[in-house]
Amino acid sequence: MQFKDYYQLLGVARGASQDEIRRAYRKLARKYHPDVSKEADAEARFKEIGEAYEVLKDPEKRAAYDRFGNDWKAGQDFSPPPDWDAGFEFRGGDHAAGFSDFFESLFGGAGPFAGGRQAQGARHGFGAKGEDHHAKIMISIEDAYRGGRRSVQLQMPELDAAGHVVLKRRRLNVNIPRGVAAGQRIRLAGQGGPGRGGGEPGDLYLEVEFEPHRTFRAEGRDIYITLPVAPWEAALGAKVPVKTLGGPVGLTIPAGAQSGKKLRLKGRGLPGKPPGDQYVELRMVTPPAKDAESRELYRRMAGHFSFDPRRETAT
Repeated sequence: MQFKDYYQLLGVARGASQDEIRRAYRKLARKYHPDVSKEADAEARFKEIGEAYEVLKDPEKRAAYDRFGNDWKAGQDFSPPPDWDAGFEFRGGDHAAGFSDFFESLFGGAGPFAGGRQAQGARHGFGAKGEDHHAKIMISIEDAYRGGRRSVQLQMPELDAAGHVVLKRRRLNVNIPRGVAAGQRIRLAGQGGPGRGGGEPGDLYLEVEFEPHRTFRAEGRDIYITLPVAPWEAALGAKVPVKTLGGPVGLTIPAGAQSGKKLRLKGRGLPGKPPGDQYVELRMVTPPAKDAESRELYRRMAGHFSFDPRRETAT
């Protein structure tokens, strides 16, 4: 998939106001409209500028797109960085379909714009409930295991008086439920958009994702870890310490274990009803033969064992 420079497609600078973007789009739309244009590529160009305008006319989509800055050029191979939308607060919006794969990867139904606007809101008398807002927050796996209160900073795109997109920041104290899993949402009642005509404010929904961790990986409430083991521990069996979110525990390695074998620690994953488990994948680590004595020991082992590690893959 190739990166699209929406500013280049409309012929405007990155700092252009919303009025400048609107005027540029209208001029190009008249030029390339398939019903009137004689250009050979009019239909394709008309669709491209329509896609660019769909993003740049919307302060939220534009702020999200601007996060890539000048790091990408038109035509470069592109895939959205993991959790590129974390920390942005969006109202969401109706999903515009029929554009490119590039557009879908950023603004499609799986992203932060899938929430959908509440155009009228829930009515109470003459008032209307405010729009619900959506944001993705990053927390550590340890935070999910322990739960507790955490400070979160969000950025909300807005237009200033000159028609430029600016980011309004706010900080919230959020209760992280113990055992929350990646992909779950935390609802903050009344923290969304303001109500109209005396209506109550909307809610804010925070989607939880986990920060990368050097040791643990989560799938649902199950936790995965890779454990290095020595050849003699795998061959003879051993009891070794292994990290868990609740602290180190002793793990029994059965005699004859092979690299890649998975062992389960029941209930040692994220809390819940029921709690998740922790899976430990063994990875064989061979000591280096740094001196003559070590090399001689390996030669004796090679002569003693009639073992071919590639027997199952031989043709």
